Amino acid sequence: MSSTAQPVLVEVLDRALSGGPLGPADVVTLLEAREPGQADLVFAAARAVREREFGQRIFLYGFVYFSTYCRNRCTFCFYRQGNRRSPRYRKSLAEIVSYSSELAASGVHLIDLTMGEDPLYFGDPRAADPAAREPHFDELVHLVRAVKEAVNLPVMISPGVVPEPVLHGLAGAGADWYACYQETHNRSLYAKLRVGQDYDERATARVHGARAGMLTEDGLLLGVGESIADRAQSILEMCREGVAQARVMGFVPQAGTPLARHHPAATLDEQLAIAAIRLTCPDRLIPASLDVEGIAGLEPRLQAGANVVTSIVPPVSGLGGVAQAELDIDAGRRTVAGVMEHLPSLGLTAASPAEYAAWVAKRKGRQAETLSATFTTAAAQPAAPPGSVCE
Repeated sequence: MSSTAQPVLVEVLDRALSGGPLGPADVVTLLEAREPGQADLVFAAARAVREREFGQRIFLYGFVYFSTYCRNRCTFCFYRQGNRRSPRYRKSLAEIVSYSSELAASGVHLIDLTMGEDPLYFGDPRAADPAAREPHFDELVHLVRAVKEAVNLPVMISPGVVPEPVLHGLAGAGADWYACYQETHNRSLYAKLRVGQDYDERATARVHGARAGMLTEDGLLLGVGESIADRAQSILEMCREGVAQARVMGFVPQAGTPLARHHPAATLDEQLAIAAIRLTCPDRLIPASLDVEGIAGLEPRLQAGANVVTSIVPPVSGLGGVAQAELDIDAGRRTVAGVMEHLPSLGLTAASPAEYAAWVAKRKGRQAETLSATFTTAAAQPAAPPGSVCE
């Protein structure tokens, strides 16, 4: 352990533990604490902050990837348009409700409904049938309402970038969360990852989701060409934006994609990013995803300060994961029972569904107050003279 780096790291950790703000250089210091002794200090501090904010409670998310069709050409994604190696399916409404009910009965706290930007909903301008060229977001709204009525749990919807009125419709149908991942806040790298997709449109969609009354989630993808400074920037951007959940996932190379031969991200990188998010944004939910290394990767992520287990998938359902389409699913290890086996040795326990619902309700209330104060402040500002620029 470097004699010069150690005092700097200790000072950053002390400030984080006392509730002080962290800047870009501080977050970089956390992300670069790769030596075992240094990393252990960072993880211990992250766990202490998690316990202060959430106690020993862990939340559990059921995952229903109901359509793997997508109109986008993201270079990192297995389900990108045109990838012939990707398994394509669309689950029926009855199947989606059945899987969601099965997950609810198993003890999850939330149902995460995820799809690609499926032309079935977004419309396909190349379709021969004129009706297929038009968007059918009303069907997506109906889907959310049906699941909400069936499970009576918080629901997250991850549909990609949809118009603002649709977000209001989804919230009205019972969606509590809107997840829309930027993956990086380096605009040049974003353009290489999310080919042809507007950076600001995606970021603004989360703002619209919050204004519609939903909590929002953003995400950072590691190991796709970003620098440590880029990672720090993304963490600070997610905190600044005020997302209630901030996800980080290590990149897993996908067959049939432009990044198929790219090296995967190291688990340590993901752990340090989780810990950095916890220390920078103490009150956010941070997932430990089962979709990178399966159940074997759960404990390191929880030890780094995560407090949500995501990508719990019912076995033998034909449902896939995002980064790992099959890992541990049909073997039944990506289940509530599989997760619960690992919690006691870490001193952790699963929250009750009521505890999670109460956290969501409280956070929504705080978000509404913040948005109201923001609009009130903006309305109180004098109007800009014609022709001037408002910043």
